[in-house]
Amino acid sequence: MKISVVVPVHNETENVDSLIAEIAQALSSQEAYEMIFVDDGSRDDTLEKLKQAMLRYPELRVLQHAKSCGQSRAVHTGVLAAQYPWIATLDGDGQNDPADIPNLVAAFEAQNDPELWMLAGFRHQRNDTGWRRFSSKFANSIRQSILHDATPDTGCGLKLFRRDKFLSLPYFDHIHRFLPALVQMAGGKVISVKVNHRARNFGQSKYGTLDRLMVGIVDILGVVWLKKRHSLPQISEISRH
Repeated sequence: MKISVVVPVHNETENVDSLIAEIAQALSSQEAYEMIFVDDGSRDDTLEKLKQAMLRYPELRVLQHAKSCGQSRAVHTGVLAAQYPWIATLDGDGQNDPADIPNLVAAFEAQNDPELWMLAGFRHQRNDTGWRRFSSKFANSIRQSILHDATPDTGCGLKLFRRDKFLSLPYFDHIHRFLPALVQMAGGKVISVKVNHRARNFGQSKYGTLDRLMVGIVDILGVVWLKKRHSLPQISEISRH
């Protein structure tokens, strides 16, 4: 499989070097791959670290947002720039394990289903505080009860999906949290695959619980609106004979 790995980063200077090395090691056996790191307006020396890494890794490409536009926009920027048909995404904090990308590829190949557009990572053993685990579980349960996306962990940054299908979805900020529901709305299949989750070694989370909850409520209502106004026609071409 040819894969473009898209990683949004914001003030992750202590994490990018090790993450790049891990991605390169994990994907060394793939048919072809590239790494696209999107620096989302970092205020530390993340960008400088990425520039130095480009000298060591020819597969690494770096894009920069002049100011921070958020995780979803950074992912979208990377996917637009990608040259390969399959996209793997990872969070830039090192908590997602790049070694799981080949596992997602293997799960896709085992399914042998052209309608399978996305494989979503499922952090079945979270390496976070008790409060973060609780708040994530609560948010996921609310989302599933409303959107019926049958995905236990949409907040996991580790995903594998088709580039063309992603770009056909209606973009909005925070779309990365609702990709399974939107892919299903567009007619594709999504499966969840258990993945590793690691403790954050450096830096701080970019999200607070309360602000994520409030934004999430608004976003869920928006996705419900999209689903109610979306239809999938059954199309057949009429023969001339």
